[in-house]
Amino acid sequence: MPIHDIELDNLDYDTIVGLVGFHDENLKVLERELQVKLYLKNDTIRIEAENPRLIDKTIEALQQCLDVLNSKGSLDKEETGRIALSVLSDAPLFSQEGQAPVLRCKNGKLIYPKTANQAALVEAFKNNEIVFASGVAGTGKTYLAVAYAVDQLKRENISKIILTRPAVEAGENLGFLPGDMKEKVDPYLRPLYDALNEMLGTETVERYIEKEVIQIAPLAFMRGRTLNEAIVILDEAQNTTRAQMKMFLTRMGRQCKMFINGDISQIDLIKKKDSGLLEACSILEGIDGICIQYLNESDVVRNPLVQKIIARYAQAAEEEEIEKTKKHH
Repeated sequence: MPIHDIELDNLDYDTIVGLVGFHDENLKVLERELQVKLYLKNDTIRIEAENPRLIDKTIEALQQCLDVLNSKGSLDKEETGRIALSVLSDAPLFSQEGQAPVLRCKNGKLIYPKTANQAALVEAFKNNEIVFASGVAGTGKTYLAVAYAVDQLKRENISKIILTRPAVEAGENLGFLPGDMKEKVDPYLRPLYDALNEMLGTETVERYIEKEVIQIAPLAFMRGRTLNEAIVILDEAQNTTRAQMKMFLTRMGRQCKMFINGDISQIDLIKKKDSGLLEACSILEGIDGICIQYLNESDVVRNPLVQKIIARYAQAAEEEEIEKTKKHH
């Protein structure tokens, strides 16, 4: 079995502990994802693998882990898992070095883009009035949009943040849900609340909602409004109809930016081709001031297992299409 030793004697104790993780959890993640055996003894990591290629991949992954640790000051097992998957898929290395944080949260946490596509999305926010972000769940579309909006609010570049989404969820209708409008809409907008609470703190969010600095409403409530000095985030845009999308986009007033996020693989409309997001991305491409940014499973920044789940579903859908094609022929 091929063996390779990596000497760590040039690293201080804290760096070695940060690299291997609490109870060696980062090494265990690399073992699982890269199908190798890793042993830490004194200042040496020994790699054992059936295939020499996996030793090279493990060396590359450990170097990337060290780069992240040096640039951010910490390395967790989720980040380690993403690095391992990135190395295995030969995805280009994304370095946060030189990247400015999108936002400093209330608790001091800095929010950075974590992939090249996410960095491109943040640049799109800065340089365009309308940005469409289309990508699978967990790629950070909404989280980064909210972070950018909160940063602009703190800098007083805008006077309000407006969060909205269509009330379509697996066939449900707002009219059938109990409670007043806020109670009906809140469950649909939970991810947005979670992001805001993390970034600003619960008390500040509640105060801003009271003063209408942050406004949260279903898409239908946008009709007839002109939105000025605001960042407007439309979430779950794949479930807008064509008419709803056109209505939303034409609400744009002065000093207004619109960020439209959605996942075209999760359209809940009866006819998927009626999705306003699909149509908008098709017919608005190339207009100056509008950017369409696509993200994929390599941009998933949730638990690394999510990447595998998405990839497996995509594979199953592909196989289903092949079977359908065979039957037709």
